[in-house]
Amino acid sequence: MIRPLHLAAAVALGAVLGSPAAGQDYDLVLRGGRVLDPETGLDAVRDVGIVAGRIQAISETPLEGRRVVDVSGKVVAPGFIDLHAHGQDTLASGFQVRDGVTTALELEGGAAPVGPFYLRREGDARIHFGASASHGAVRRRVMGSSQAAVYDAASPEQVEEVVAGLEAQLRDGALGIGIGLQYVPGATREEIYRVMELAAREGVTVFCHVRFAGVKEPEAASQAIQEMIAGAAATGASVHVVHIGSSGLTSVPFLLEMIRGARARGVDITTEVYPYTAASTAIQSAIFDDGWRERLDATYEDIEWVETGERLSEENWDEYRDRGGLIIAHIIPEDAITAALSEPDVLVASDGTPFVNGRAHPRGVGTFARVLGRYVRDRGTLDLLDAVSRMTLLPARRLESAVPQMRRKGRIQVGMDADITVFDPEQVLDRATFADPATPSQGIEYVVVGGELVVDGGVLVAAARPGQPVRRRPILP
Repeated sequence: MIRPLHLAAAVALGAVLGSPAAGQDYDLVLRGGRVLDPETGLDAVRDVGIVAGRIQAISETPLEGRRVVDVSGKVVAPGFIDLHAHGQDTLASGFQVRDGVTTALELEGGAAPVGPFYLRREGDARIHFGASASHGAVRRRVMGSSQAAVYDAASPEQVEEVVAGLEAQLRDGALGIGIGLQYVPGATREEIYRVMELAAREGVTVFCHVRFAGVKEPEAASQAIQEMIAGAAATGASVHVVHIGSSGLTSVPFLLEMIRGARARGVDITTEVYPYTAASTAIQSAIFDDGWRERLDATYEDIEWVETGERLSEENWDEYRDRGGLIIAHIIPEDAITAALSEPDVLVASDGTPFVNGRAHPRGVGTFARVLGRYVRDRGTLDLLDAVSRMTLLPARRLESAVPQMRRKGRIQVGMDADITVFDPEQVLDRATFADPATPSQGIEYVVVGGELVVDGGVLVAAARPGQPVRRRPILP
C-alpha cells in the first residue's frame, strides 16, 4: 500500500544530511538548487554531491567536485519515474529524458518473454528500463491464435497454462503482471481472478487496463473498477488501474470515489493519469468493434491517424481499420483530467507510444513538463511538492515491495541512486502538440541518470547510455 508523505521526518533530516566529508572529491555537484524530497518533506536550498552513481551528500555549505553545476533558482527533484511507457526505444527515450524521466517501465502491456526485452536494451539505454509479464502475450501463445486470444473464453486447462506462463515470466525478473482487459474481452472474470491469485502469491502488482466502458455506459465503467476492487480484496493482490482518464471518461469522479473508498478500507489499489484530452491505441483493437461511436459518444472525425495527422471519416474508416495502425482519439473531457490530478495519490504516467513516421501522441514527449507547467504553475490544480511526489516517490513505492531497486529511487537522500531532474519552475512546459509531437519539453535543464548527465544545460547528451535494467528479484522455488 502506498503510504502518505512523511513530512514529520524533515525534523530529523539533519541526521541524514550530516556534514560533507572533509576533502571529499565528488564526481558531480549540483550547487545551490531548491532541493525537493517528497519523502522527508525537504524543500530548501542545498548542494547535492554525487559519487559513483549515488547521492553522497546534501549540504547547506558549498561542496566541491570534478564538475560543479550551478543550479541556483532551479528545482532539484528525484528523477521522474514513468510506470507506463510503451515507446522504449532510442528515439522515444531521447524525448522522455528531456521531459525529466530517468526510469521508464512498460507495465500495462508488459513483455513475454521478458528476457529478450531486457537483453535488447542492456548497454544501449539512456534511462533505466523494465517490464511486467504480459498477460496478453502469454494468452496468445496459449490460445493459439490472435483472434481466439482476444474473443474466446479460455478453458480451465488453458487458464492454468496462462497462470503458469505468467509465473515463469515473474521468475525471470518481470516487475509485475500487465493485463489489457479492454483488448481481450474474451477473458473471463475467473481467469483474471486466477491471475490475481498468482500476483498475491508472488507479491507483485497487477497493472490493468480495465474492461471497456464508454460515455454512454457509465455502469460499465463502475463495474470495471468493481472487478478490480473485488479481485484485490478477495485475493490480497495489489492492483494499479492505468490511465483513469481515458478508461473512465465522464465517469472519472465516481471511479475515483470508489478507489478512494476501497483504499480507506485496506484494499491495495491505485491509479494514474496523463494530462491530455486524447487517447491513443491501435485501430484494429476491440475498442473499435461495432458500436464504438455510440459507446464513446464520438465521431469518425474525432479519430486521428498517427502516421499523417489526418482525421478519419466514415468513407475511409473501413480502409484504415483493415490496414491497421495507431490512432489518436480526441475523446477525454478536460474535467476528467482535473478531477484525477485533484485526487490525492493519483500517479502521473505518460502511456507514451512508439513513433510512427516521426509522429506519436505528444503524451510520450511532454507529460511531466505539462503537469508542472500547466497544472501546477499556471492553474494551481496541485502544488509543486505534491506533483513531484506523484512523479517520483509514489511510483517508486508502488513497486518497491516487490522490486528492491526501487527503494533507492524517487528520493533525494544520502545513499539513494543519483537519478535527478533539475528544472526551472518558471519555464518548465510541454511543447509537443498533436500537430508537431516531436518537440521536446522546455525548462528541463539537467537530468542525471545513475550519476551521469544525460541532459546538460537543456541539451541531450547524445552518446550517454547510463540506463540500467530494473528487474524483480525472483522468488526461488
